[in-house]
Amino acid sequence: MPVYFYVAKNLKGEVKSGEIEGKDEHQIAENLREEGYFLTAIQKKEEEKERKFKMPSFGGISLKDKMMFARHLGIMLSSGLSLPKALNIISNQTKNKKFKSLLGKLEEEVKMGNSLADSLAKHPVFDELSVNMIRVGEVGGNLEEVLRLLADQLEKEHSLLSRVKGAMYYPSVILLVMIGIGVAMMMFVVPKLTTVFEDIQTTLPLSTRLIIAVSGYMAAHQITVGLILIGIAAVLVLFFKSSFGKKFSSLIFTKLPVIKKMMIKVNNARFARIYSSLTRSGVPVVESLKIISRTLTNNLYKNAFLEISEGVQKGKTLHEELARFPQLFPILTIQMTEVGEETGKTADVLTNLASFYEEEIDQMTKNLSSIIEPVLMVIIGVAVGFFAISMILPMYSIMDQM
Repeated sequence: MPVYFYVAKNLKGEVKSGEIEGKDEHQIAENLREEGYFLTAIQKKEEEKERKFKMPSFGGISLKDKMMFARHLGIMLSSGLSLPKALNIISNQTKNKKFKSLLGKLEEEVKMGNSLADSLAKHPVFDELSVNMIRVGEVGGNLEEVLRLLADQLEKEHSLLSRVKGAMYYPSVILLVMIGIGVAMMMFVVPKLTTVFEDIQTTLPLSTRLIIAVSGYMAAHQITVGLILIGIAAVLVLFFKSSFGKKFSSLIFTKLPVIKKMMIKVNNARFARIYSSLTRSGVPVVESLKIISRTLTNNLYKNAFLEISEGVQKGKTLHEELARFPQLFPILTIQMTEVGEETGKTADVLTNLASFYEEEIDQMTKNLSSIIEPVLMVIIGVAVGFFAISMILPMYSIMDQM
């Protein structure tokens, strides 16, 4: 039987929405009426074989671009512009050529009678979170409000990820500079010192001989060394993109003291913010949890939310399911979720919880440089000390013997 997206209300004004199977719209309306609900909006879900088709990927479209798209589209629709006209205006305003091309395709598909959500679903650029929120907004007739919620969600997501990336930028640059300087010294500086040792013909320490041997190989095989470094980088990228690599990195992040705290706060903030946005826009609870499972990048949280969605579907409360994973969800998250469920204001409570975690993450990222800097200084000191002992001290020993 076909599947429909629906929105319904009862006499108390309570709203119910989600997916439902039925022979046709009349049968679904009758079934909902028996449950005490009156159908207010319904839309047939496109066939599975059609939804599997994906347009070619449009890379280079940032989270900020998508956030501005949702914000501007919501404002234009609330001003009375038609959807195709709004898409056309946004397309003309955007400077990103790839995004401009994508918006042009969306405009054409909408003019052909496709819904905005179905059109977005064909393009990998838009994630499941955006597509589902917009789909519910179209079915419920409150697309402008849903687009505002989506824009707020993407803005918070962009701000959060920017802070985390900014905190990791400094140590990453220092590490790359260290590697670059090390390679340059091994290929250009050490060979000049090696000629001095060869002329004197004395017995050198093991560490000195090791550095000279590595340096000699690197200087004689520069292309090979370059290919090896590129190969190592490619292998690492492929490894961390693989299923095993993601599991490995997720596990490592839970073991490193400072990174562990930040990882937990980031994922709890994202859960609270995304769940709040989805449920506010009308996405059912179980479906929201499944979307969160597919949206979060940390493998431990992905698996946890998959199990949590199954538990909630069986009738368990959300806070009870969260409590099954104390290593991933702090007691604060569990207690705040419980308060939200008891008061019927889960979305509001989790919005406040997300803001709290985001403020803590902001403070942690500011303090992270003061924690990482001494560690980097120790690493640099050890590297410089090893090089000095291996290359400089033998020269002083030779000078003393002369």
